[in-house]
Amino acid sequence: MNDIEKKAQLRKYKMFATGLFVLMAVIFVITTILAKENPAHWIGYIRAFSEAAMVGALADWFAVTALFNYPLGIKIPHTNLIENSKERIGDNLGNFVVDNFLSPQNIRPYIQKIKISHFVGDWLSKERNQENLMKEVSNIVLDILNKLDDTEVVNFIGKKAKEMTNDVKINLIIGNGLEYVLDKKDHQRFITNLSKQIKEYVINNQQLVKDRVKSESFFLVPKFVDDGIADKITKGLSKYFEEVELNESHSLRNEITKKLYDFSAEIKTEEKWVEEFRNIKNDFLTSEKITQYSTDIWNSIKKSLSKELEEENSGLKNYIQKNLAELSENLKTDEKFQNKIDHWVRVTAYKYILKNTHQFGGLISSTVGNWEGKQLSEKMELEVGKDLQFIRVNGTLVGGLVGLIIYTVTEFFI
Repeated sequence: MNDIEKKAQLRKYKMFATGLFVLMAVIFVITTILAKENPAHWIGYIRAFSEAAMVGALADWFAVTALFNYPLGIKIPHTNLIENSKERIGDNLGNFVVDNFLSPQNIRPYIQKIKISHFVGDWLSKERNQENLMKEVSNIVLDILNKLDDTEVVNFIGKKAKEMTNDVKINLIIGNGLEYVLDKKDHQRFITNLSKQIKEYVINNQQLVKDRVKSESFFLVPKFVDDGIADKITKGLSKYFEEVELNESHSLRNEITKKLYDFSAEIKTEEKWVEEFRNIKNDFLTSEKITQYSTDIWNSIKKSLSKELEEENSGLKNYIQKNLAELSENLKTDEKFQNKIDHWVRVTAYKYILKNTHQFGGLISSTVGNWEGKQLSEKMELEVGKDLQFIRVNGTLVGGLVGLIIYTVTEFFI
């Protein structure tokens, strides 16, 4: 029922209660005139009833009117109570709601009945809902992307990147990385390949070795002697590196490993390496380069994300839709997962409501307190005014009966 209908109904019942008072007044006047000309006892009874009914009607009219207005516009103390006490009413109403509806013992039974997982699972299982959800989320994200200030985002990325790089110790990263490789023995494959390459190089370049030996030999030494020496060198070197290639416990491998461990420790601890890597980092990550990198990163992210969100069957949307379908199935069939979700919702709702009960009370109090006094009176009268008119009607009838009883008692016993 809207306010217009409520006003019409209130007017109707006001007229009814007022009409009953007018009727009692008319009867009183008529019986008073009749009593002067006709001594019949029944006239006295009717006159007493109507007289008392008028008093009851006027008293209850005053009481009802005093709640919402000044009776006859006269500012009598303790009248127009709603308008003059709106702040106190708001505070009391807010406290009443909080104490009687939002107390832990009252809200707990309702919170425990919350079972949202199956409902969400059913809702998500419908393809149309999935599409609508994806569409709305895509529109929201695209709107955010388009409204973001590119310059501010780039500056933010650059600032965070600079903060991160300032704290990064490149020498420690490289030193620890080298140790990690050594601990995993991944460097052994490098030594194996390097030994194989050296062996094949020596074998494939025997003539180069012969020419070198000959150039360094004395002119009196015969050529066959130089060639023999060169062959010995070639075979010795190729044999040695073949042993390194095939033997994972070779002494050269152990020596290289030891040297690499020493080098990693040196990188991490010696100041010259700290300074060297700091200079490399500063040369590589200048302010101009960081700004350029940040711009490239943001443009790439924005372009890729916008493209994925705008296309109907993009990889991102298909991936999200696939996960939504899996989530829907889990919410409908996995009882353990359902209980976990429902428990989380219940606990969160319970804590949130209890944490913010004072805000609910404050909202009611401030809302009522911010209403205009006349507006509050009118709202209250529209809601309960019809029932209050029955108080006037009852006051008229009860007053009349009481007056009739008193008149009867006085007639028979006094």
